[in-house]
Amino acid sequence: MRLSRYFMPILKENPKEAEIVSHRLMLRAGMIRQQSQGIYSWLPLGKRVLDKVNSIIREEQNRSGAIELSMPTLQSAELWQESGRYDAYGKEMLRIKDRQDRPMLYGPTNEEMVTDIFRSYVKSYKNLPLNLYHIQLKFRDEIRPRFGTMRSREFMMKDAYSFDLTREGAEHSYKKMFTAYLRTFDRLGLRAIPMRADTGPIGGDLSHEFIILAETGESEVYSHKDFVNFDIPPADTDFDDAAGLNAIFDKWTSVYAATSEMHDEAAFSAIPDTERLSARGIEVGHIFYFGTKYSEPMGAKVQGPDGKEHTVHMGSYGIGPTRLVPAIIEASHDDNGIIWPASVAPFDAIVINMKAGDVACDAACEKIYAALSKADKEVLYDDTDDRAGTKFATADLIGIPVQIIAGPRAVANGEVELKDRKTGARETMTIDAAINKLLA
Repeated sequence: MRLSRYFMPILKENPKEAEIVSHRLMLRAGMIRQQSQGIYSWLPLGKRVLDKVNSIIREEQNRSGAIELSMPTLQSAELWQESGRYDAYGKEMLRIKDRQDRPMLYGPTNEEMVTDIFRSYVKSYKNLPLNLYHIQLKFRDEIRPRFGTMRSREFMMKDAYSFDLTREGAEHSYKKMFTAYLRTFDRLGLRAIPMRADTGPIGGDLSHEFIILAETGESEVYSHKDFVNFDIPPADTDFDDAAGLNAIFDKWTSVYAATSEMHDEAAFSAIPDTERLSARGIEVGHIFYFGTKYSEPMGAKVQGPDGKEHTVHMGSYGIGPTRLVPAIIEASHDDNGIIWPASVAPFDAIVINMKAGDVACDAACEKIYAALSKADKEVLYDDTDDRAGTKFATADLIGIPVQIIAGPRAVANGEVELKDRKTGARETMTIDAAINKLLA
């Protein structure tokens, strides 16, 4: 992609409305634009990152055995009245009526709708276990939306819903998602700590929030420092191996970790001072087991091996992609801008032409751009006539992992400079060597 033809509205000044680093950098880098309170457009650079986050989430959900579908954003109030949540949910739910005066709502979550889909088609235990998920925009009318897309009214959610014949089976499904979440956040460049959490309006008696530590976190969290060194489950994890998943779950819940709502000061105080971790955290995922809270009132039953009807046990599992993007920035930035992990960077590399219009610089940049693009590398080519300082500032701000800098002096010697955005390390090498290194 040539920057001269790309839509990336960079802001030179810090926006006054931005309270935290991620909000400020996302606005300055032209990733998002606020359309109204707590509602944002995702501009091209931001959407590239969001799409990559969603792709990793999708891959790990599929790996765990979950199956993707797509449910509508607008839901009938009847389903929520059936479950008993319509009046109980509160003012966060946006309630509307269609032209026939039928009560509708803009879905804040999908337990009722997916339960309706399940009960319509699944009649036998032989079709279990089943986990259905989708990635969808949702709306919750937050009383105080803030921090950009970290806490917005309209947001994207990956929500999955498991169905099992028994509690034992449901707990296995829960541990599948627990394991999948550990892998997902690791691939996004984050160390997420699973913490015992309140179930809130979702309901149930088993719940974990996945928290990343950040100074701008919304809540106080408490944990043992051992989490920093725990191994992430490998890609070849067998999600059907109950004993294996139990071992992973037991390991990651073997030491103290809790949000402020579930904090036990006595248990925390029993940890040696040097091993305690008290910090602020950002919630990036939340999983629940809630048994028959929705299946019972909505009649979601299957025939068991005994020939009798059994109410299914359910769980739900959420990740907020539009929350994850700023969370990654909070965890990975410096004074000059964003530092993207390679897995979610909007581009693999940026080619910086220090003197656009110079025959030698243009030729060198075109050669590099063509070679990398042909090899399916995602490359942004800064072919603009901006000053060198502006180009460097833009490259640092948008956080692309590798910068390839082509200036007249270096190009005259057949060389370019490679800069690692994360470490700041620079290396001069021939044009061909630079291409080969980036293709390796």
